[in-house]
Amino acid sequence: MTKKPLSLTEDKVSTALLRFALPFFLANLLHSLYGAVDLLIIGRYCSPAHIAAVSTGTQIMTTLFSVVIGLSTGATVLIGQSVGEGNGEKAAHAVGSSAFLSLIVALVITPPIIIFASPVIALMQTPAEAVGYAWDYLVICAAGIPFMLGYNAVGGIYRGVGDSKTPMYFVAITSCVNLVADILLVGVFRLGAAGAAYATTFSEILSFLIALFFIRRKELPFKIERRHFKPSGKAIGYILKVGIPLSLQEALVSFSFMLITAFVNAMGVIMSAAVGIVEKIMMFTMMPPMAFSSAVTTMTAQNMGANKPDRALKSLRYGIAYSLIFGLAVCVFSQISPQTLTSIFAVDEDVIAMAASYLRTYSFDCILICFIFAMNSYFNGCGKSMVTFVHSMVATFGVRVPICKLAVKYCVGTLWPMGIGAPIASCVSLVICTGYFIWLRKKGTEQSIEKIDS
Repeated sequence: MTKKPLSLTEDKVSTALLRFALPFFLANLLHSLYGAVDLLIIGRYCSPAHIAAVSTGTQIMTTLFSVVIGLSTGATVLIGQSVGEGNGEKAAHAVGSSAFLSLIVALVITPPIIIFASPVIALMQTPAEAVGYAWDYLVICAAGIPFMLGYNAVGGIYRGVGDSKTPMYFVAITSCVNLVADILLVGVFRLGAAGAAYATTFSEILSFLIALFFIRRKELPFKIERRHFKPSGKAIGYILKVGIPLSLQEALVSFSFMLITAFVNAMGVIMSAAVGIVEKIMMFTMMPPMAFSSAVTTMTAQNMGANKPDRALKSLRYGIAYSLIFGLAVCVFSQISPQTLTSIFAVDEDVIAMAASYLRTYSFDCILICFIFAMNSYFNGCGKSMVTFVHSMVATFGVRVPICKLAVKYCVGTLWPMGIGAPIASCVSLVICTGYFIWLRKKGTEQSIEKIDS
């Protein structure tokens, strides 16, 4: 008996969200392993200088990756609304326009990263013993940017039509390849940070090739012809309207992490390694809320496109509820035994202890982001991404960065005061999100969503 395809506009909301979010979670988890494996193997086979180098390089690449995520989310929202409306022609133009934008972005951002790698690493106050390794890691990873853009664009297309499984499959394959390559290049051939970068770049190339294979073999619910790849002004305009605020938001938030990394790098290699480890841990612990929030974005877009705002609102509520299960568990465990987590990525006792103190206060943010991520996704699915940009900037640069800078200046020899900055900033974001949500609900359905004409 053939299993009924998942319908985000017809199936029970709680079940549909869970089924749609699970592949998101697995894909995000595997993608995080993609980068975490680098740090894990480096931590086992190399010195703290290599750990600091990979941590620094990862922060820079994460900032670039955020641009990709923003644009692919803009395409996902437009495709989702078009599918909800039953407008295949508009969805096809969105696919073609997304491919065009990905190509342009790849051509624009890749060369400058390679050319200006040294100044960027210097601005981050990378410890002297880690500078050379960081340069190797960053330049090699930059070569994979066009392929990273390509496979994320394909993933955004599938997510927009309500298929979260297909992107998971090719991420799973390439994650395994990355793991094997890391073990060989770092563990066996001892290439250090450069070996980790080669493994990552090779995996991104393979991801792109697999993505192209899937999209050529697996049919979408609408027909795509060559004419659809001619850029559509309306489609590109909408993708940019939704995607640019998200790209800027993620890029600037990632830049704030780079600033924080720079603050900490000035304190020495132990502090730098500890912060890099905790950021990697937090990336893993935020996977479930991120998965549910991604599912909320597509469900909101499709149901708003189908003129079913009540279902979109229910997806928001269930997204928060499901995320809280994980957020509370992580926070409690981090209070009881943070060293259990930090020791996964390091063997140096000083690094483990320093990272544990940072994680203990930082982990309170795991509860707050369950609300913020889901509300952001609801706004994004409605095409109103500007509010997520505004509150993120206020919270990040008005609250978190200043707190971290003060903590580094006045709390020498410890990282736990820095961890307080994240939950305080999230409280500010939550207040702004809640206020905007109440205002949006009072305005009614017509004001809650932004669309484009066919």
